[in-house]
Amino acid sequence: MSRGLNKVMIIGHLGRDPEMRYTPSGRPVTTFTVATSRSWNTSDGEHHTETEWFNIVTWSNLAETCKQYLTKGQQVYIEGRLQTRHWEDKEGNKHNSVEVVANEMIMLGDRREANSANSHAAENPDGSDVPTTEEDEFPF
Repeated sequence: MSRGLNKVMIIGHLGRDPEMRYTPSGRPVTTFTVATSRSWNTSDGEHHTETEWFNIVTWSNLAETCKQYLTKGQQVYIEGRLQTRHWEDKEGNKHNSVEVVANEMIMLGDRREANSANSHAAENPDGSDVPTTEEDEFPF
């Protein structure tokens, strides 16, 4: 039997302050968004920039650390795995969301950067695929 590999590594800026909740059993879970940007020039010399948003989920001790030390705009390294969640809203509409379940986080840059870095730290563009209630977000 062969093993699979599901590993994600990103470096980006937090799009919002982390939000921490607790599962019914009392386990902490912290969520936040991270934006990564890439730039390139076309053959005509036209400059393009593309930003990709990632929903990040951290659990237990890492969740508490992220809530305590991370702020909007701060640059971080996140390592974890991709996970797809499926849920149904109150109207019965089905939703999917891909998120990074992090098992490692390293703060990059200095703390002053978190307060001044707003060029990469725009709010989540539409938030439509981010659940708004705890039941929707973590249906345990």
